Amino acid sequence: MSSRQDEVPKLTPPGEIARRPVIYDVTRIVTRALNAAPNGIDRVDFALARHFLARNARAREALICTAIGPRLADPDLALETIEGVESLWREDGDAEEDDVYRRVVEALGSKDSTVSSLARARKRPDLLFLERNWRAMRRWAPHLGRPLREAPQGAIYFNVTQFLVDRSWYVRWLTARTDVKPVFFVHDLLPIEAPEFFRAREAMLHPRRISNICRYGAGAVVGSHAVARRLRRYAAENGRPELPVCVARLPVSPLFSSPAEPPAALDGVNYFVVCGTIEPRKNHLTLLNAWRVLTSDPAPPKLVIVGKRGWLNGPVIETLERSVALRPHIIEAGGLSTPGLRRLLAGARALLMPSFAEGFGLPVAEALAAGTPVVASDIEAFREVGGQAIDYVDPLDGRGWLQAVRDYSTPDSPRRRAALERNKGAVAGSDAFLATIDEFIARL
Repeated sequence: MSSRQDEVPKLTPPGEIARRPVIYDVTRIVTRALNAAPNGIDRVDFALARHFLARNARAREALICTAIGPRLADPDLALETIEGVESLWREDGDAEEDDVYRRVVEALGSKDSTVSSLARARKRPDLLFLERNWRAMRRWAPHLGRPLREAPQGAIYFNVTQFLVDRSWYVRWLTARTDVKPVFFVHDLLPIEAPEFFRAREAMLHPRRISNICRYGAGAVVGSHAVARRLRRYAAENGRPELPVCVARLPVSPLFSSPAEPPAALDGVNYFVVCGTIEPRKNHLTLLNAWRVLTSDPAPPKLVIVGKRGWLNGPVIETLERSVALRPHIIEAGGLSTPGLRRLLAGARALLMPSFAEGFGLPVAEALAAGTPVVASDIEAFREVGGQAIDYVDPLDGRGWLQAVRDYSTPDSPRRRAALERNKGAVAGSDAFLATIDEFIARL
């Protein structure tokens, strides 16, 4: 065994790469029909599902949890569900078709400081949207699939989201099918390393997930070397020091690297974007405290918070809902489409990411691909994603964040110009993501 665990084990001839059957777990994907917009894990899950379940794939299977446990599912039905959910999310549409985007632009362009821009521009309930989502879920409700004993010999079982991996009844079929090679995508180990940022139940379940990955996994895929180091350490502590780990840098949607004009209605508007679920480790409170001070400036900038409300976020929500001073300057945009985010980034002074901890940081990579300056926490994951292109500030340095916002508020400020210049050479994502994973699983 090589001492470098991120190298692909050379066990399978290259000619076999296209022939290895893959059983892709779609259990979580089916449930996403109930969500208004995708998160980072969704983007990775959907990209890999499309890849392994493609209609022209030579050997493809799907797995889903049914009323009688995990079973093989119809790959065509799984792919139809994926396409349907993406259509509901308007991932391939125009930003102007997104109601949330239009409301954010309206709030940003408002000149009336007495009108609250904190309108929480979330996706409004849409009867057609809800009916179509319910229809997608209903199609799977009676689906019992086929027994796992019919899984192709020597197949790869790929679980990208760790969904239900903490349940022993969900993964025990792997002990009876030792010819099947389980591969798991590990996005991070944060609920183990920093449980204070998560619900108590999540901090309890995540160690079970990673322990089962170490027990059953023939290999693991991660998005960064930072996560790879942590996973190898955890695996060694749990009896699997030889667990093969593949580092496949997460891809960025081509949408972000394609040209996009800033919204015409926002010409000259001074605004920033922060992107991520409102939860403790994202550190929104530091930005809100900076904005309290900024409200006393002659022309305060506005802040768009892109992301849904998560957990353990009481102080942030109380501030958003009760602060009269912040109300004209903060816009909470849950359910924003990817095309909408791309257009907003085109006109933003910068993306702000004050996170305490991350496994990768996909919004940072997306902003860099879009050519938008990034001010982010000085943490290992962001250093790996952005290198020298990012303007780093300690997540605890409130004055540093305040100064960064003031500096970037002037479009042609020296600090912002320098960031734009550094961004020209940034490598935001990896075009080799799918090929790297194909090569890895083929050689297990």
